[in-house]
Amino acid sequence: MATKIARGEVWIVDLGMVAKIRPCLVLSIPSDDENDRVLTALIPHTTSTRQSRFEITVRTPFLKEGAFDTQNIITIPSVKLVRKLGTLNADQFSMVERSVKYWLGFDQKAEAGT
Repeated sequence: MATKIARGEVWIVDLGMVAKIRPCLVLSIPSDDENDRVLTALIPHTTSTRQSRFEITVRTPFLKEGAFDTQNIITIPSVKLVRKLGTLNADQFSMVERSVKYWLGFDQKAEAGT
């Protein structure tokens, strides 16, 4: 049985040699293993922040100080997710979601990070 991956969870993910292994937030809904490609959309967490309006700081006991970079949405095979670290609460996930919508132009009224 495959591991279930849920929106709002933070996983350690193998992003390859260049990007290394790092925490990432699951943005996508679970795939239907029989019909969908088994992919997961993620937002990487970085400790090298730039003070961008698209960097969302979330404080949790399972993450180092840093931010989710919502301009860096990636989609990778779900098998690259190594280990679950934890889950963001609804308010934390909502902040990231609003920033993604703003970055992609789905919500022009919202401001990133608010």
